[in-house]
Amino acid sequence: MEINLKEYVALFKKRLWLIVIIVLAATIPTAIYSNMNYQPIYMASTKLIVNKTSEKDMGKEQIDYGLIGVNLALINTYKEIIKTPAIMDKVVQRYPDLNLTAEQLISLTNVSDLRETQVMTISAQHYSYEKAVTIANAVSEVFQTEIPKIMKVDNITILNRAKMQDYPNPVNKKSNQYLVLSFAASLVVAVGIIFLLEALDDTVKTDNDVRTLFGVSTLALVPKMKEKELKAERRSQSRRKVGEATYAKTSH
Repeated sequence: MEINLKEYVALFKKRLWLIVIIVLAATIPTAIYSNMNYQPIYMASTKLIVNKTSEKDMGKEQIDYGLIGVNLALINTYKEIIKTPAIMDKVVQRYPDLNLTAEQLISLTNVSDLRETQVMTISAQHYSYEKAVTIANAVSEVFQTEIPKIMKVDNITILNRAKMQDYPNPVNKKSNQYLVLSFAASLVVAVGIIFLLEALDDTVKTDNDVRTLFGVSTLALVPKMKEKELKAERRSQSRRKVGEATYAKTSH
């Protein structure tokens, strides 16, 4: 096992250039494609509260705690009403600058509630943060004005509107998933190609190959010299020749 491992390491080291070329050829286009096709999506949101006060007592409105349970039950109804043409058509009419249809607004808008509270959140997502802010505020305002006509009850208050930010953060971060998959796949392909080339290579390289093919043992091996070693040997031979010539001249 140890010999095989050393052989594999030597094999990969010899073909390292092939691994680098294949991995770079796969990962560089993937990285370029991912960056070119990445488009940030921004989200803006508003908060509304569903609450109804009771009749005035000595000039002041009092909270009717008996209605809190009713308000909580109404939130699910309001969530469905917001994402209907009854609201979105009005948004399209009042905000023509959005250049969006009611169906597009429905797909861009999300309504949620904070559990066990009377607070609702209307959020909008868009490639433009400014447009996401405008959509969230527009839907909230239209819903507040239209719900009394639909439900015959005025119990919606906007707690806070969406505001512009100088440096908003996109909700979809850049993902390196495709880059990692490309790297892993190209690495596997490169290793497979190396093993294939090694399997197709029938040249005799070691004394084991000689014994396997011819059934005889090798008497000697001629090691392969590296270029640096070859140059060093040539310089050493040159110095020996110069030394021998000098000695011969002196003795003469």
